[in-house]
Amino acid sequence: MMEDDRVWAFEESLWTGDAQHYRESIDDSCLMVVPMPPYVLEGEAAVKAVSDTPRWDKVALSDRRIVRPQEGLIVVGYTAHAQRGGEGGEEGYVAHCTSTYRRLAHDEWRVVQHQQTPPLVAEVRG
Repeated sequence: MMEDDRVWAFEESLWTGDAQHYRESIDDSCLMVVPMPPYVLEGEAAVKAVSDTPRWDKVALSDRRIVRPQEGLIVVGYTAHAQRGGEGGEEGYVAHCTSTYRRLAHDEWRVVQHQQTPPLVAEVRG
């Protein structure tokens, strides 16, 4: 079983690690939803899209949750606050995220699902 601290370190590394680390961490059958076109990506397209994007300089994960619905499956949910090279102003990029990992072998995990949703603002009518 992957301990909680290792889960969060792994998730943070997906934001800040190099393209090779990302490529090695994402499953061939990964399904991803991101807030920019083409929005829904799978497999190699998901790996390529993120590998070709500049990595984040730093990320902080808050409101962290982990569930383990069965042996060899981990689902995480959190809010990411990421920054790189001054992009996004003082606050940077913020998104509510989920990732799902499956275990392939002892101590070998791959991401099979990842989703990012920037904070939504709904208009309140009164």
